[in-house]
Amino acid sequence: MTLSWVQIVRLGLVQMALGAIVVLTTSTLNRLMVVELALPAVLPGLLVALHYGIQITRPQWGYKSDTGGQRTRWIIGGMAALALGGLGAACGLLLMEGRFTLGLLVSVLAYAVIGVGVGASGTSLLALLATSTAEHRRPAAATITWLMMIFGIAVTAGISGQFLDPYTPLRLMQVVAVITFGAFLVTCLAVWGIERKVPARREPAPMPFLEGLKEVWAERKARRFTVFVFLSMTAYFMQELILEPYSGLVFDYTPGQSTSLSGAQNGGVFLGMVVVGLAGTAFRLGSLRSWVIAGCIGSAASLCLIAALGQIGPTAPLMPAVVLMGFFNGMFAVAAIGSMMALAGEGRHTREGTRMGLWGAAQAIAAGFGGLAGAALVDAMRIFLGDPSAFGTVFTFEAILYIASALMATRVMDRRPDIHGPGSQKPLTAV
Repeated sequence: MTLSWVQIVRLGLVQMALGAIVVLTTSTLNRLMVVELALPAVLPGLLVALHYGIQITRPQWGYKSDTGGQRTRWIIGGMAALALGGLGAACGLLLMEGRFTLGLLVSVLAYAVIGVGVGASGTSLLALLATSTAEHRRPAAATITWLMMIFGIAVTAGISGQFLDPYTPLRLMQVVAVITFGAFLVTCLAVWGIERKVPARREPAPMPFLEGLKEVWAERKARRFTVFVFLSMTAYFMQELILEPYSGLVFDYTPGQSTSLSGAQNGGVFLGMVVVGLAGTAFRLGSLRSWVIAGCIGSAASLCLIAALGQIGPTAPLMPAVVLMGFFNGMFAVAAIGSMMALAGEGRHTREGTRMGLWGAAQAIAAGFGGLAGAALVDAMRIFLGDPSAFGTVFTFEAILYIASALMATRVMDRRPDIHGPGSQKPLTAV
């Protein structure tokens, strides 16, 4: 017995809850540190990099849920840790205003707990999906859960932005408490009873992790694609920690408006993913390679537009430009995910999980490095340049990375059409 569509959507609710908490730490709290507390952008960059860095342990969390069984326990426990970490991050920020050292210590601990929670819950959830979903449903299941996560991020950012204005510390804690408790409750209800009805498939004598990792790294395709994932995801995440401070410092956005801006961006990501999914599946247009390249080039152009708008100031239409960037980000991301799923099945059998773990680790490292590099570069540029030019320089550099990613995609991905309708038996391929 395998997961039904209803059960797949229920598990997607967990991804949605996970994204709802994480977006508060990577957008709202980040903006408050840089604008309201006037702290260097590199500080939230380091904190977010910490939570991404800890996620390098994702393969170990997957191994624990494999050997110990009861993935539901790890999913719920991880979400509890994530919720507590989110609350702790908000408390740490408020403490920084009067007792900076104590607030920083609380924030470091909170972001570390967030990393543990995301790793334990998210990895166990994906393992449950991978081992309990029928083979012909796996691509659709991955798309559904990813879209639900983006939807959760967009809705949370949009709604919480409305409630944050006018900003007060008490209002911040109320918003964070409601979101974290709600996410935990949704997770408990979503996963309850599923694992008992659908036993997870287990590998009969798994190879030790490091030995399997070395085996996968020896594969030329997997190694080249890992480099592509790192480069493109560095570009993808470089603006994550500087976009909201940019909106506050250059365009005079309030905390609520900045949070809503993040929601609009992720709404664009969601739309871009849906468009590629419909175009590729219903109309069989394009290949994964062409969608990745188009998404990278469009993202680069959008970033240049956002940089140029900074020279105009508060009257410039920042919101539409950010939505456009989100749209091309989503186009690139969903095509890259499809390529990842395709390549995971190539090479030596029974190493799909190890390949996904390798690319997941590359993505986590790139997310932490990209966000931290973006924040550090902005701090450095602000020493010599005004805010519009400093942020614009970093956005332009990010655009260059996207162009480099597009060029690399022409070499590591297949030219043949990869996206097919539901009845197609042709596998997705990447080389």
